[in-house]
Amino acid sequence: MKLLCVIPSYWPAFQFGGPIFSVHDLNKALVKKGIDVTVYTTNVGLKGNLHVNQEVDVDGVKVTYFAYTKLFEFMGTTGWQFSWQMTRALKKNLKSFDIVHIHAVWNYPTAVAGHYCRLYKKPYIIATRGTLYPYTLSKKFWKKWFYYHFIAKRDLEGATAIHYTTEDEAEGCHPFLGLKNQAIIIPNGVDLSEFKDYGLGDYGVRGRELSLRESLRNRYPILKDKKIILFLGRIHWKKGLDLLIKAYAKLVKERDDVHLLIAGNDEDGYSKKVKTWLKEFSIPFISTKARVTFTGMLTGKEKLEAYSGSDIFVLPSYSENFGMSVIEAMACGVPVVISNKVGIYKEIQGNKAGIVVDTNAESLYKGIKLLLDNSELRKEIANNGEKLVEEYYDIDKVAERMIKAYVEMLERCKR
Repeated sequence: MKLLCVIPSYWPAFQFGGPIFSVHDLNKALVKKGIDVTVYTTNVGLKGNLHVNQEVDVDGVKVTYFAYTKLFEFMGTTGWQFSWQMTRALKKNLKSFDIVHIHAVWNYPTAVAGHYCRLYKKPYIIATRGTLYPYTLSKKFWKKWFYYHFIAKRDLEGATAIHYTTEDEAEGCHPFLGLKNQAIIIPNGVDLSEFKDYGLGDYGVRGRELSLRESLRNRYPILKDKKIILFLGRIHWKKGLDLLIKAYAKLVKERDDVHLLIAGNDEDGYSKKVKTWLKEFSIPFISTKARVTFTGMLTGKEKLEAYSGSDIFVLPSYSENFGMSVIEAMACGVPVVISNKVGIYKEIQGNKAGIVVDTNAESLYKGIKLLLDNSELRKEIANNGEKLVEEYYDIDKVAERMIKAYVEMLERCKR
């Protein structure tokens, strides 16, 4: 099977969030299972010695980073990502692929790939990646309405199937948009081999080596002897950082042993707002008495050590189609507190793999406090979370489900 993956930004453009990791992990797993995978993307967010407009090998995946033009910046900071080079490649090569998997909605690569798939009657799938939740659509609705009705709607309705990563996303988006094509639900996955040295071992805190747990505190001495509450993700309005600061402000008044670690890429200068809220609550984040530390973006070993070194992971998002950082935290054996707007909350709740809270500061405060006050509950939730990741989010198992979906769609198209 020859698969074409179309995505506006790709590995290693880490600043664009979870899909950069999850899509690449999926493609690598598909290649290992015998699928011929080609990626068409742009060079957005990438610097240095990068070969543009020619195919390169990235972990066994054939990737072409096309140059793009930053047009229509009202679509976002990177514009619409218009690319004549990608257009020509699709027109020339699309017929040689069996199926196309598009991982985006609001950009030129999606629009042009959808157009040529329909023109050449090539089956294609669109992964919406949480961008079509009613709450998300309501943000900057004036420009999204126009684009949706004139471009995106045609791409979505013409797709062989829509790929959702959670049941919550499928239930919230498919009927809301009135889509009649097939909805498939296959989660993102993680390569568990990358986490083997950072988790709890045989589901117990003793399985985590002290050196790994203490490495974070050695890097940031201010964290010594503290209970670390970790937020790791884009610093963006939808992540619920306003709720986290309010909840943390209440905890700080009650406990001297907590420290908030905020790790992530600053998006659109949003960290300035976060720091303003900290000042309003008189929570220091610069001095030797700081109660909050900003690390910037963490990747690789540093990211995994941040998970392993933390006591609790928190993601109080207002809108989150999946929550890759939640899966990564659970894979590292960290108990999680998430909002009920994070797409995987039903799976977390059903498996007692985390604390699920409402999107308000009081509920978040109670959830964090519950874990801080109960070491046995932290251990139980960490155990359940690690088991859930192994059973449901292992990238090899996810790849098998995806291949099955591809085969079924191709057979259906032949009838």
